[in-house]
Amino acid sequence: MAKIAFIGLGNMGGPMAANLLKAQHQVAAFDLSAKALEAAVAAGASRAADVAAAVKGAEVVITMLPAGKHVREVYEGAVLGAAAKGALLIDCSTIDVESARHVAAAAAKAGLDMVDAPVSGGVGGATAGTLTFMVGGPDAAFARAKPILEKMGRNIVHAGASGNGQAAKICNNMMLGITMIGTCEAFMMAKRLGLDAQKLFDIASTASGQSWALTSYCPVPGPVPTSPANRDYAAGFTAAMMLKDLMLAQDAARSVGASTPMGAEAAQLFSLFVGSGSGSVDFSGIIRMIDGR
Repeated sequence: MAKIAFIGLGNMGGPMAANLLKAQHQVAAFDLSAKALEAAVAAGASRAADVAAAVKGAEVVITMLPAGKHVREVYEGAVLGAAAKGALLIDCSTIDVESARHVAAAAAKAGLDMVDAPVSGGVGGATAGTLTFMVGGPDAAFARAKPILEKMGRNIVHAGASGNGQAAKICNNMMLGITMIGTCEAFMMAKRLGLDAQKLFDIASTASGQSWALTSYCPVPGPVPTSPANRDYAAGFTAAMMLKDLMLAQDAARSVGASTPMGAEAAQLFSLFVGSGSGSVDFSGIIRMIDGR
């Protein structure tokens, strides 16, 4: 089994590291949060004093960090200097494409294999080990990373060159944000027209209105028992995280001159929702704002 350094043990990173431990890998863990680090140690990880200590001697380094600036700081400030010769670097953060490609180039210059591998599937998928990984990087690096990623996810997709994992993630989540808003609007219009939510679900879920936002994450209570709507919108994927991804998508669109009017509108609506104090609510909870609540 591999010796793995895991940096960033939050809501996603913590359960991901736990699944690596269940697969009998050795995990040296570090997080700025003492509580998050304690949870990883309780699951069987060894405690590292800092990033460099975690990375020292590791065959694989995995990071799950909040934003591009943190990824740049951690890799340029500690990982690239401390990583052993031949180590594989896997960044699972969701960040801007430019930062992903910048860090990958620095890793290549240092003679290290690296992939960007953002995830989809939320906390539930991280806990169950059923995440989807969208992976960018050279073929050889992907081949090395895949067996590790398979211990944390079910679908491991090579999206192409460095940065393409991030490109796939933000395109996917832009579609999701747009689709969720449209789904919420339809249910609230149906409510005012006197159409029962279950009836709309039964029809749309087998008709042309079908989508993942509807059939897996229905934003009204009842039709999909596992959706956050049945838990008062307790987050599986917060509105703040959706806003982050939509803003990353807008930044990327501007950088390449892509037209994304619906993506821009979705970003504005989620900005209003998060600005109202609902950042920690599940992103499907935006139906409350659309309903006027």
